[in-house]
Amino acid sequence: MTSDAFYLIIGLALLIAMVLPTLLHRLPLSPPIILVLIGVVLGVLPISNGIPALPSQHPEVTEHLTEMTVLIALMGVGLAIDRGLSLRRPKSWRTWSSAWRLLGIAMPLSIAGVALLGWVGLGVGPAAALLLGAALAPTDPVLASDVQVEGPTVEAEDQEVDEDDEVRFALTSEAGLNDGLAFPFVYAAIFLATIGPVSEWGISWLTWDLVGKVVIGAAIGVLSGWLLGKVSFRGPHQSLRVAETGEPLMAVAAVLLSYGVAEVVGGYGFLAVFCTALTIRAAERTSQYHETMHGVVERLERLLTLLVLLFLGFALGNGLLDAVDWRSVVIAVGIVFVIRPLSGLIAFVGTGRLNWRERLVVSSFGVRGVGSIYYLAYATNQADFGEESWLWGTVGLTITLSVLVHGISATPVMNWLDSHREGPDRSDETRFRERTQGATQSG
Repeated sequence: MTSDAFYLIIGLALLIAMVLPTLLHRLPLSPPIILVLIGVVLGVLPISNGIPALPSQHPEVTEHLTEMTVLIALMGVGLAIDRGLSLRRPKSWRTWSSAWRLLGIAMPLSIAGVALLGWVGLGVGPAAALLLGAALAPTDPVLASDVQVEGPTVEAEDQEVDEDDEVRFALTSEAGLNDGLAFPFVYAAIFLATIGPVSEWGISWLTWDLVGKVVIGAAIGVLSGWLLGKVSFRGPHQSLRVAETGEPLMAVAAVLLSYGVAEVVGGYGFLAVFCTALTIRAAERTSQYHETMHGVVERLERLLTLLVLLFLGFALGNGLLDAVDWRSVVIAVGIVFVIRPLSGLIAFVGTGRLNWRERLVVSSFGVRGVGSIYYLAYATNQADFGEESWLWGTVGLTITLSVLVHGISATPVMNWLDSHREGPDRSDETRFRERTQGATQSG
């Protein structure tokens, strides 16, 4: 009877997930908030008695469900970005300067900030503190959709697209890349818990886990995307040119193939999937096929996100936060309100690409979510960090706080930002583009 009731509840929850985006479009609420609350209600119902609800009670299921959710989200994010990135066009790398600053400055500062706060300030073990920093530092490609680009835009090849909304581009590109780039620090925490002092593994970690696996993951992603794009759009046989038939499952196949190859050869699969999506997007930028693939990925992501958020809420209603203490509250409040915003503001010092409003928004919207659950599940399946219930409670509290704060503030903040787009505080980059376009038109 219990399983039958859950079929009914999951069906109703899926129906709610379908209509929530439209219902909440103009309200300061996001679907993740409602879905987590539904999960909490499920968790306190009598039918939940005896059902293992905590992530630590089914670690492998938690790891693989969140893994697939992030992978699908990364493909969707990569397909949605209109701004090109090419090794043959060095100029294109400068247009991604916001992403590089967030990845190269803000993310390491966030990891260090959380790790030092936990270890030095709160007395958490060094391995557990570093794991918290690595798990909570990356922004989430799953739950940050309200502040990201909406989807692929099909325009003329010689026309710059997605250039004016630097905020959404910065948050989208960051979420796509930092899931792979946070992995070296997760491994560092695992090595610290299993091997011991940094002197025993630091050199190999630096050369292989921090550099080698990143390069391999990116290379596999670019190569996979190039091959799949070439076959899909310009294959020698009609049966191979799936873009002509509009077969959307190519996106899912690309996720599994690029991730599988990268992991088999030792690279970071998350990074490979995102690079694959970017490369496929660049293969034939004006094709409607990108919208088709993005549509099916978006629906699959919504379904997987529904399950993850329901399970999170279910766990919250069944004691996930029982081990939470004042240290957990300090870490959760610290990463959401202090460490991430401050790290982001530091990252944009000296750049004219964003005005002060845009810098503030980008720095503040570091959404924590499904990726944090995956990293914690992966690491705790590999090593014993001690205080596992506390770690899960702290991450659960941080995600819940992020879902509430960012979910409620996303719509009004982005509307506020959009209302000032034509104001005097536009970025130097925007003003430069406008002057250049004006000169070109008058010439």
